[in-house]
Amino acid sequence: MSTIGSFEGFQPVSLKQEGDDQPSETDHLSMEEGDQDKTPVRREISRQSSVTKSTLCPNPYHQPYISRKYFVTRPGAIETALEDLKGHIAETYGETIQGFWLLTEIDHWNNEKEKILLVTDKTLLICKYDFIMLSCVQVQRVPLSAVYRICLGKFIFPAISLDKRPGEGLRIYWGSPEEQSLLSRWNPWSTEVPYATFTEHPMKYTSEKFLEICKLSEFTSKLVSAIQNARKNSAGSGREKELMVLTQPILIETYTGLMSFIGNRNKLGYSLARGSVGF
Repeated sequence: MSTIGSFEGFQPVSLKQEGDDQPSETDHLSMEEGDQDKTPVRREISRQSSVTKSTLCPNPYHQPYISRKYFVTRPGAIETALEDLKGHIAETYGETIQGFWLLTEIDHWNNEKEKILLVTDKTLLICKYDFIMLSCVQVQRVPLSAVYRICLGKFIFPAISLDKRPGEGLRIYWGSPEEQSLLSRWNPWSTEVPYATFTEHPMKYTSEKFLEICKLSEFTSKLVSAIQNARKNSAGSGREKELMVLTQPILIETYTGLMSFIGNRNKLGYSLARGSVGF
């Protein structure tokens, strides 16, 4: 019974490509052990290069891919917001914007909310802007002459609080916390809180532009100067309270913090791309 390769007339054929006269290091002569009298037969197999190539995509969880999830960083988004708010403020209040900042507000339940802050000659405007639909949702207007205390410092929490945050921020008072009602204090959606707390936006280091408008120290300096000028030009009540700028810890009075724990870790207070739904 014959085997393959034993038929007469058949000889091994080289599969090398044309012009490839030199065999590769791995394509070598195979010798049968113990058969030294016979002339060895060369069996060569060429290795063909692959036609297709694959490339690994960059890690989507590294910069700048994380920053692109925030709609505020999309080209033209922050510029459009500024133009919209300038027109709205001029038409509604008849005031001219002196400064513009992008910060994160931390409410009395420790929830983060993306906010645009505008300073005019008379007013501090805290704006909630939808960077997805490019429209202003809410404007809170605080007279500069009513602001009597500004605190800067690290965040602190009650000892039994379950949801604590690191870092530092700024708190602006235009009313006394002691006068806040119990219902307002325990209502997470209350708009009657007599103060506002801010920290720097997470996209601060995305670019030079965001570094400038997200810097908390620059906002504080401009705000203090604007308040002092507004007090000089104001004849209304509230001038009896001198502006105090203090460096002290900022208390966020939350205990369980389940709501803020879920919301802050999923960035629910930001205009954020949540991922594709389809396939």
